[in-house]
Amino acid sequence: MTKIDDVRDVLDKAVSEAGVPGILAELRERDQTWSEVRERSAEDRFRIGSVTKTFTATVVLQLVAENRLDLDDPVGKWLPGLVARGDEIPVRRLLNHTSGLFNYTQDQPALSTRETYTPRQLAEIAMAHPADFAPGAGWGYSNTNYVLAGMVAEQVTGRDLADEITDRVTSPLGLTATRLPRAGDETLGEPHSVHHTKLFSPDPDAEIHDASALEPSPYWAAGGMVSSAGDLLRFFEALLRGRLLPPEQQSAMFTTTPTRDWLAGAAYGLGVSSLTLSGGTEVWGMGGALFGSWTYVYGSRDGACLLAANINADWATGAWDDPGDVLTALLEAGFR
Repeated sequence: MTKIDDVRDVLDKAVSEAGVPGILAELRERDQTWSEVRERSAEDRFRIGSVTKTFTATVVLQLVAENRLDLDDPVGKWLPGLVARGDEIPVRRLLNHTSGLFNYTQDQPALSTRETYTPRQLAEIAMAHPADFAPGAGWGYSNTNYVLAGMVAEQVTGRDLADEITDRVTSPLGLTATRLPRAGDETLGEPHSVHHTKLFSPDPDAEIHDASALEPSPYWAAGGMVSSAGDLLRFFEALLRGRLLPPEQQSAMFTTTPTRDWLAGAAYGLGVSSLTLSGGTEVWGMGGALFGSWTYVYGSRDGACLLAANINADWATGAWDDPGDVLTALLEAGFR
C-alpha cells in the first residue's frame, strides 16, 4: 500500500469506526498535492484553534526582525501594570509557554459573563488567578501567553493584530480563506461544514450542538482564526522554508523547550511544535482544538512534505480516544 492508501484507510475508519461526522485531509509532497474528504468539502473553512498561535508568533518575530521589539523585552515594558511580575517575563517566555501565567480559558465561568471580550479583559481574567509557577521555572500551555503576545504586537505597531496578520502573512501568501475574525463576527465564511460539538463532555451520549456560529473574541490571538487546509499548507510551507522570517528569527522559532502534560512526543518552540512519531520521524507544525473543530498541520522540517487535516467535531469513539488520536494516525500514515 502507498502512503495515500494508508491515509485513505484512516479517513475511512475515522467515519466508520470513530464516529466523527466528517474529516478532510490534504497532503503535499514536493510539487504534488492530494486531498480527500469524508462527508466534507475539500475547500471547507474551519476554526483552527491554537494553530492561530503560529500566525501570532510569526507577526511578533517579524517585528523583532525589524528591530521594533526584542524577545528579551519584559512584557511590562509594553503592557505596563497589566501582568503580575511583568518585569520578570520576557516576550520569549510568552511565545514558548514558560511564563507560568494562569491559562484564562480554564476559568469558564468568567468567559460566560459577556457577549464579547476585549484582549485586556481576557488578560484580567488570568491575572485574577495566581501563577502556575515562577517565570522560567517550568513549562505550561497557556492561552494567556498569546493574548498578551497579540497585545504586545498591537502596542508596537499601533494597529489591530488582524490587520497585521492580513498585511504580513495572508495577503502576501494569497491565503484567501484565512482571517482573524473581529469581535462579533461569528461567521466561518463559505463553504463550510457544520461544526459539531459535545462541549468537550466525556459522556458518549452527550447532546450534540451546532457550533458553526461562534463568538471569536474569547480566543483571539490564541485561537480565534479561520482557515482552510490548502491555506494552512501554503502558510506552513512558507514558514518551514524560511520565507516569512530571517534566519535569526527562524532559528529562534524552531528552538524548542520540553513540554509537560501536552501532546505525546512533543517539544515546543515559539508558536510551533515538533512531534516525534512512533517510527522516529520528526514533524513540525501545530494543532488546534475549538468547539466542533480539531485541526493538525505538520510537515518535514524542510517543508517538502506537509499534511493538513480537520475533523468537524470534538470527539471520537472506539479505538481512538479523541480527534487528536485520529489526526496523529493520519500523520503516521502520511509520514511513514
